[in-house]
Order: sequence, then C-alpha cells, then structure tokens
Amino acid sequence: QNENCCDFLDSLAITLSAAQGHFIPPAFMISLIESGEVIRDVTARSSERQTLDLLDSLGKYAWIEQDGVEVQVPLKDVKEGHLVIVYPGDLIPIDGKIIRGQGLIDQQKLTGESVPVHREVDDEVYASTLLVEGQLAILVERTGNNTRAGVVVELMKAAPVHDTRVENYAAKFANIAVLPTLLIGAGIFAFTGDLARTTAIITLDFGTGIRVSVPTAVLAGLTYAARTGVYIRSGRAIEMLAKVDCVVFDKTGTLTQGNASVTDIQVTAEGVTPAEILCLAASAEQGLSHPVAHAIVQQAQQQGTATKTCEEWDYRVGLGVVAQIQGRQLLVGSSRFMKTEGIDISASQQFKTGGVSLAYVARDGILIGVIMYADPIRTESPGVIAELHQQGISTHMLTGDVQQVADAVAQELGMRRDEVHAQAFPERKVEVVQQLKAQGKTVAFIGDGINDSAALAYADVSISFAAGSDIARETADVVLMDNDLSGLTHAIGISKQVMDIIYQNALIVGIPNLGALAVGVLFALDPLLAIIINNGSAILAGLNGLRPALGGEKTTYRDAANV
Repeated sequence: QNENCCDFLDSLAITLSAAQGHFIPPAFMISLIESGEVIRDVTARSSERQTLDLLDSLGKYAWIEQDGVEVQVPLKDVKEGHLVIVYPGDLIPIDGKIIRGQGLIDQQKLTGESVPVHREVDDEVYASTLLVEGQLAILVERTGNNTRAGVVVELMKAAPVHDTRVENYAAKFANIAVLPTLLIGAGIFAFTGDLARTTAIITLDFGTGIRVSVPTAVLAGLTYAARTGVYIRSGRAIEMLAKVDCVVFDKTGTLTQGNASVTDIQVTAEGVTPAEILCLAASAEQGLSHPVAHAIVQQAQQQGTATKTCEEWDYRVGLGVVAQIQGRQLLVGSSRFMKTEGIDISASQQFKTGGVSLAYVARDGILIGVIMYADPIRTESPGVIAELHQQGISTHMLTGDVQQVADAVAQELGMRRDEVHAQAFPERKVEVVQQLKAQGKTVAFIGDGINDSAALAYADVSISFAAGSDIARETADVVLMDNDLSGLTHAIGISKQVMDIIYQNALIVGIPNLGALAVGVLFALDPLLAIIINNGSAILAGLNGLRPALGGEKTTYRDAANV
C-alpha cells in the first residue's frame, strides 16, 4: 500500500508526459527508478546470502520403561506416570521425580546455575536440563507446555508483539506528501493551464527516494553485521538498538564464561605445598567429566604437573572421589562430602569470600588444602560494560546465583550493587525488564539460557549467543555468532550508523525535492529537470545507504587485549 501511493504519482507523471508527446523524460524517469530498485535488490540479495539457520533440531524421542523393558517412544507420547530413563549426555525431556539412580545435572540453561548440581532419589528434575553423569529413572509429572521450561515458553508467547519496522516510518512520511503534491499540481494546472508545469510538480514526490534508500541502508547494515559475526533479524531491531539506554545482562554464560576454572590453592596443614595439593587432586580427578574435575586437571596440565597413579579409586556421584595414592587415602570433593566422611573443614572458613567456591582435599582423615575455583568473567566483559557506561547506557545484571557471588562479579565488572538482581528466576527477570521499561527506558536484554527467553521476549530488543539454548536464539532479535560479548557494542554501533544514514537520506531526498517544489510553484520547472532532481536524489540516497556494508572488520575487546 505504501509503495502504491508513490507509484501512482510516478505513473501519473509518466502518463501526462507521454500524453504531451514527450517520450524522453518518461524513459529517463523509468531508467532512474529502475536503477534505484536495482541498488535495493542487489543489497537484498547480498543480505539474503548472509542469512543463517540458527536453530538446531530438537529431540523427538524419549526412553521409557515398560514392564522392565526400555522402549523408545516419540516424546509427544510420553504421559504423566510414565517412567523415563535418562543416560549421561542426554537432555531430560520432562519434569518429574527421581525414583532410581543419582546424577550430576547441568541446569545452567534453565536456572543460570554455573555449576552442575547433584540429584538423587525423591529430588525434582526439570525438562531441558542436561544429565552430565549418572543414570536416572524419572517418574513423569509434567510434559510439554506444563514443564517449567514450557512455562517460560508461554511467558515468551504472551509478550507484546512488535510489528513496526523502521522502513514503515519513512514510508508513512512519504505517503503523507502524496495528497499535498496532487493538490498543488491540480492548483497549478487550474491557474496556469500548463500541463508540463503540472507534470513537473507531480514528479517531485518523496516516495521513490525513501523507498530505495531506507531499505538499502537497513539491508546494508544487516549484511555488514552478519559478515562481522552479528546476526540482526530485522530493521526494527536496528531501530531499537540505536535507541537503547539500558542493557540487562544474564550473568552465567553471558558476563561470565559459564564454566569453572581454578583461581587459587590454599594449604591448611603443615608440610604440604600448593603444588602437591594440585598434583594429588588432579591424580584423583583425572578421567572425570565433572566441570570442577576438568578445571583441576586442566590447571595441572597448564602448570606441567605430573599426576600420580591411583592404586584404588571410587567416585561418589555429586560428592567427590576417594582414592588411594602411594598407600595413603585421599578425598577430593565438596564440603558435604567432607562432612559425610567426618573431615573437619573449619580451617577453610577464612577462604569463603567473594564469588569463589571451594573443592576440599583431605589425606588420611585430615584436611590438607582447598582448591578455589570460580566461573571467570569473560575477557571482554569489563571493556563492554565500560563502553556502555561511556555511552550513557545503564547496565543491570540478573542471575540465579546467590547475592554474594553476584556482588563479587559486579564489583569486578564495575557495576553498582543496586544494578545487581540475585536469585532471579524467569518470572523475576521479566519483572525487572518490565519495571525498567515502565521507567521509560529502552531495554536490551542479553542472555543465553531457557531461563532467559521470557525476559528476552519482553525486552525492547533481545540478544543471545549462537551457543545459547535453541529457544533463546529463536527469541532473540540479535544473535552474536562469535559468542563474543563485544558483539553487543558492535551491534549498537552498526545500528546507530544505519539510523544516522537514514536521517541523512531523508535530507538528501527532502531538501532537493522541497526546493524544486518551491521553484515549480513560483516559476516554471522543466519536467526533465524535475525527474533528474527527484530520481537523482533517490539514487544518491541509495548509494549513501550502502555505506554500512563498506565498514571495516570489527575489533573485539579480546583482540585488543592480545595486541
């Protein structure tokens, strides 16, 4: 409809000119219009090539136990009361209660917890969480949309739908000018009877330039963004990104790396060194897939520490390891494990500070040291936060972690304590986003888990990582393909450039046409000159709209740190 109004003026001008026996101006006009359309179409095809399929296939089947036999059935056929069997590495497909087995479950995508949790008989487990270790028999209590993950999906679906796109605003402006142009042309003809002068007036519409230049700028911005690792879905996302004055971050996996790494080793007994504690712990934990075990073994490898052979070895799921090394019993694990084995850990209380967690190492019944580990912040996170603050954009952090851990991360990132929202479940995340919007802020939310998808949907513009959960990627308006947080500031920069170019193009189209219109009203204006002014300005605006696609490769904060 928007294009039809502008096309009507073009068609009328061509018809009137041809009716007067002037064929060169109409031919020239058609060629200029087509040139502008070619610019837009070429840009569109280039952008289409950058479009990426971001969604992976979801699981379709589940294993259920019937009469002592395991049977694979379509997930849609799993009902309440069924007994679902889940193996290591599988996503739990339903909500339910464990009736057999125990295991380590990675709930990061659902709850934001950075470290897998231990679950055993009678504990609740949730759909879309990952069984890292162990084997579970789960009594089904909820399926599909009734699961905790399903509730998040429903929250997302209930979010307001945004239909407007940046192109429409410019097109509406152009359409407003159609009727006045026709009235002015009719008035000129009524007073002068000069059909050529009237044709020149009708030629001066704003629609052609807007129709060519705005989509070209948007598509060029989308193309450049995709080429540099940022997938932006629409012109509306560009418009909103350019207006953002508040960014809300999920913590785990967004501001942080989402995995454990060793930060320090402390000795709690005489005659032992940190290197020896690391060696013993790595010797006991090697071969395990637990994230903390992986962090300890990786730390030993980085320091060139040689591991020892275990004469005996027993892994307690969710607790730790009992090993015998050089004839002495070694325990490595959680505080719960130490208490279960009667180990006094009071000497470690002084090390429980900030966002650090502890792995305990005991030998022959005595605590000899603790290995401190944490979910480290991303290399680029401090720079991104600083850059946003420099631009006057406020920042907030939401996390399912406890307040102490959240405050420690915020302090390291340079965020204020009142910008931190700890122990935030999906419903709370939505509330925070809505509160900020109610304050008149344009809110961007960035997260990568299922627990973030509702907040992503309620934000003015939503951002996720390519490595995030499927639903987070599908919900997001912007996907950071390089899984690098600096892509956020890059996307904002591109969006602001595109919007600046759109405003420039409005001037490039508007000023010459308004000037020519004034001349046409006061004096006679040659139709050919009107065509050159109108369509020439459209082509210039279209070429100006290509500028975002000519930008250089982005530099990330991680790159800068390595220079």
